[in-house]
Amino acid sequence: MTPQAALHLVPAAAAAEFGRDLLDCLRRQPHAIAPKYFYDATGSQLFERICALPEYYLTRTELAVLERHVGEMAALIGPGAEIVEFGAGSLTKVRLLLDALDSPARFTAIDISGDHVNAALAALRGDYPGLEMEAIVDDFTRMETLPVWRVGHPRRIGFFPGSTIGNFTPEEAHRFLSTASRLLRGGGLLIGIDLVKDPALLHAAYNDAAGVTAAFNRNLLARANRELGANFDPAAFAHYAFYNPQQRRVEMHLVNQAQQEIRLLGQHFVLLPGEAIHTENSYKFTPESFAAMASYCGFAPAAQWCDPERRFAIYWLAAG
Repeated sequence: MTPQAALHLVPAAAAAEFGRDLLDCLRRQPHAIAPKYFYDATGSQLFERICALPEYYLTRTELAVLERHVGEMAALIGPGAEIVEFGAGSLTKVRLLLDALDSPARFTAIDISGDHVNAALAALRGDYPGLEMEAIVDDFTRMETLPVWRVGHPRRIGFFPGSTIGNFTPEEAHRFLSTASRLLRGGGLLIGIDLVKDPALLHAAYNDAAGVTAAFNRNLLARANRELGANFDPAAFAHYAFYNPQQRRVEMHLVNQAQQEIRLLGQHFVLLPGEAIHTENSYKFTPESFAAMASYCGFAPAAQWCDPERRFAIYWLAAG
């Protein structure tokens, strides 16, 4: 086995980690689990549907900012760069960047959903046949374990769209940015940030009329049934999402509506009506608060682009 293969998450290892974290979630109060477990193949497909919903302003707003300003972004990145996309997903946005760049040297897509990212990269290879590409199936928050960090690389640029950093706790966000500022030294990070805005817009974005976000939320439990042999009744959980203005975050929960006896990996749990599983936070930032955090973590915020309504921002963070 090569060192690179040893570092990639294989399905058995990923399932074992999911099982450990879900057991820990059910053992403690309040119940909470990391949102990365939304993204199996089904969850990734549901998220792509969310991105196209009329209520979900984030994707179309970020794409509009990219389309308008990608030439300026490419000029700051410079020629011959290696692009590393964290939480790559469908690879829609990076196409705009690759089209604008001067002779990119390489593209690496890192995502926890192997089927999804490998299919997306196969399509990308067909459209950019001369560009060296690689997919890495792993948790991108463990950057220092990833084989992408090789000696002798060209100027390396991180690409982190979608405001995924908003899913991190403040401590996780600081840890990610601090690690990225070291590993991207000599290059930089292009990152999308969702901004503080009218709570009504946020409520609509996470409670769409078609119920796709609710299905996405419940899929975490369906995934546990499929992969871990659990016996959750996903239909018995209500999707509950709201904006917490003190924390500047949208919270998503699954609220149990009927008593359930849950079997999971040889353990038994009783979930009572009203018990909730906290499945996601989505922090929102002011331009000043994000720039201050990035500076504290070792980056130099060098440029910022927003849509006219100032709903979403993309930052260029230079790394030493």
